[in-house]
Amino acid sequence: MSTDVTAKSPAPAPPGKSGTGTGDGLLKLMVDGLRSNMRQYGMLIALGVIVVLFAVWTQGDLLLPRNVSNLVLQNSYILILAIGMMIVIIAGHIDLSVGSITAFVGGVAAVLMVNNDIPWPLAVLMCLAIGAAAGAAQGFLIAYLGMPSFIVTLAGMLVFRGLTEVFLEGQTIGPFPEGLQKVANGFLPEVGPNTNYHNLTLLLGLVLIAAVIWQEVRDRRQQAQYSLEVLPASLFAVKLAALSAAVLVFTMLLASYKGAPVVLLILAALLVGFGYLMRNGVIGRHVYAIGGNLPAAKLSGVRDKKVIFLVFLNMGMLAALAGLVFAARFNAASPKAGLNFELEAIAASFIGGASMSGGVGTVLGAIIGGLVLGVLNNGMNLVGVGTDWQQVIKGLVLLAAVGFDVWNKRKGTS
Repeated sequence: MSTDVTAKSPAPAPPGKSGTGTGDGLLKLMVDGLRSNMRQYGMLIALGVIVVLFAVWTQGDLLLPRNVSNLVLQNSYILILAIGMMIVIIAGHIDLSVGSITAFVGGVAAVLMVNNDIPWPLAVLMCLAIGAAAGAAQGFLIAYLGMPSFIVTLAGMLVFRGLTEVFLEGQTIGPFPEGLQKVANGFLPEVGPNTNYHNLTLLLGLVLIAAVIWQEVRDRRQQAQYSLEVLPASLFAVKLAALSAAVLVFTMLLASYKGAPVVLLILAALLVGFGYLMRNGVIGRHVYAIGGNLPAAKLSGVRDKKVIFLVFLNMGMLAALAGLVFAARFNAASPKAGLNFELEAIAASFIGGASMSGGVGTVLGAIIGGLVLGVLNNGMNLVGVGTDWQQVIKGLVLLAAVGFDVWNKRKGTS
């Protein structure tokens, strides 16, 4: 008795599992996910490469706990300015006056605290109000009178630089009260048993890791809920592990020295607050809409003049905060303070992913861009690169970042 045997073709492999095995499909998903998010993670990867490069080049000096702490303190005021500048650029504008406002507010603070003995907390509030008023004045001219932001803030740069000379009478004034100095140079207090580490910093680091994981998972669920593109699960897990490891290493380095600087908490509060506002707040979405397509935003009912006015008011207030931090760090107010700060903030924003056309960028990107510049400055100082070549290298980095933005756009439209 014979039996017919019918040859059956093999069942098709499920998606992501080709005949060559699951590895190739998984690798393809990871590569596709990385390519689609290259704009978001490109500078973060570049920052990691720069840190590793200078860590090797300086034989580990870059990552010494004391140097990491100094890196935060030395770049705190630029990072504060970069947050505000990123929002201005997202709205499709520019602000050239922030360096001069920084110097002006530092000078006013010195006159109030040193010459007139006004209590430093009250003087700080007065200085923040002055910065907000300066930004509001420029914002009014730009938003309601239609003057170009480049011209208005260029004039503001000259006006506030001159007013700084007037207030300080060409002199350097100091020292500042000890309480204000601790804001710019101080560290969190020691608590708990002796563990050879700063316990409070370790605790804050663990809380931050948990918060980062929670936020990333929450964002991924929301994106999936609205059928938006999300990273593959494997790449998402790698991302969480990398972020957690980076935060943990940074926390251990700070905890090995004096702990977290007070100004780092200020930066963290600004990052979380403005990051949430730009991501989830109505005004944040309006800023992106105005920068991305102003006519469409107007037709959608966005009050563009009010939003632009508030963007510049906010920039003025952050410039005032940066001025206070800068003056307190160096314990003196100088007529020459804040020189080129506006260029550093603008460079940090574009390196961090902002677009010249507006409508693109994140607050976290501004921080990453500022850290790229900070690590470059610090690393080149450690290896003895001259200031002349430092300017050349930073200029090339800025060109590379903008070139990457242009290439990314052309690739997206092709």
